[in-house]
Amino acid sequence: MFAWGVLVVVGRLAARRARLDERVGPYLRVLGTTSALLEESTARPTFPTLDRLVGPWLTEVGRTLERFGSTRPALRRRLDQAGRTESVDQFRAQQVVWAVLGLVGGVLVALLLATTRGSSPVALVALVAFCGLGGFLGCDHLLSRQVARREERMLMEFPTIAELLALSVGAGEGPVAAMERVAAMARGEMSRELSTTLSMVRSGVPLARALEGLADRTSLASLTRFAEGVAVAVERGTPLAEVLRAQAQDVREASRRSLMESGGRKEVLMMIPVVFLILPVTVVFAIFPSITTLQVGL
Repeated sequence: MFAWGVLVVVGRLAARRARLDERVGPYLRVLGTTSALLEESTARPTFPTLDRLVGPWLTEVGRTLERFGSTRPALRRRLDQAGRTESVDQFRAQQVVWAVLGLVGGVLVALLLATTRGSSPVALVALVAFCGLGGFLGCDHLLSRQVARREERMLMEFPTIAELLALSVGAGEGPVAAMERVAAMARGEMSRELSTTLSMVRSGVPLARALEGLADRTSLASLTRFAEGVAVAVERGTPLAEVLRAQAQDVREASRRSLMESGGRKEVLMMIPVVFLILPVTVVFAIFPSITTLQVGL
């Protein structure tokens, strides 16, 4: 026992002794050259312990399901367009959870149909598979809807933001100072995008590249023209206020044209309640007194 204790003490002392590579390694480590402001922010899980236990398995399943859906860069771009902060793996895990919930719901419905109506096993298996696929695709469809709604809000906010930027620039402020003022005053999706662009500028990214990143995070043509116009105006020294006012006017005209086109497409749909609801009721009110009079006369 004494010899065993001596060996344990000697082993612990030897383990605590730092080797040469451990002493020199920290000084030779290559550090990242980018700012911490540009690092990808991930949302904290609600249940950290469950995420550590089930997370690796869900990640592998998500990578397997990636063959049937969009790629990681495309999905990352869609998450940025929706303004969501979770990583690609976390979104894949959500898709897997939705698919599992769909399978569970399909199994419950299949059991109910099997006990009450005695349906065919093939049809029940197809129902379960369809529910699981519907859950997987439903999560992706929800992301697409979030992207569309966010871009609609940004398109509505863009003319006002452009006018405020034009006023700030016309008052003598620079492009970055004008963006800071508008981002601090305004509220909405466009102000958040401007704040992200300003964080990139503060971390050392040139303004032109930061504006290109703003255009890449959205699929709106107006924001792409805005980023290109501001970058060209800053590089060549053209009047920025006039460029911003012209872009705001173009966006207002485009929204007016889209509203007129939407009204033209829905004109036929608006005839459905008129023809099938209002017109029959009008005819009934017009004919019913005559029919009553004829019956009384007979």
